[in-house]
Amino acid sequence: MPITIYGVKNCDTMKKARAWLDQRGVAYAFHDYKTSGIERERLERWSKKVGWEVLLNRAGTTFKKLPDKDKAVVTEKKAITLMLTQPSMIKRPVLDLGGGKLLVGFKPEIYGAALP
Repeated sequence: MPITIYGVKNCDTMKKARAWLDQRGVAYAFHDYKTSGIERERLERWSKKVGWEVLLNRAGTTFKKLPDKDKAVVTEKKAITLMLTQPSMIKRPVLDLGGGKLLVGFKPEIYGAALP
């Protein structure tokens, strides 16, 4: 199965992850949330696989700019809705290795262990 990396083009972490893949000759497809969006079903699958708490980027400025009442009580349903309406709230990158294997975020040592 082909590898797909999900994120936004101008994100520094995305640039590091893509450079890491490129330097090692790993073939992948790039899915940009800003231009292509993201489907609810995909977010729900990912949430079941890795947990919505892992997917929701609470450290980003988009989340931090939310009103306090919206940040205070976040459920899976609310998190998915937030990520659908503002894909910048999805932690980046999400690397789909196929076969249901996902890596969220970028750490060279984890990529190295997961990729041949």
